[in-house]
Amino acid sequence: MPPFVIPPLVKWALAAAGGAMVVHWVVREVRRINAELDREQALKVQIAKHRPLPTLRRDPATGEYRL
Repeated sequence: MPPFVIPPLVKWALAAAGGAMVVHWVVREVRRINAELDREQALKVQIAKHRPLPTLRRDPATGEYRL
């Protein structure tokens, strides 16, 4: 049986196609993870907006502001 020979141009084309597939997968994963993190951040902001913030009041004896 003769050896199976692949021309160099075909090897380069297969390597480029494989590299493009890997880059496409990485970009898709990064976008998915960023969307997940954005949802978590939006939830934290929404929770923080509903929580009333304490107000500072001046202590008449010392003149310092306290909660």
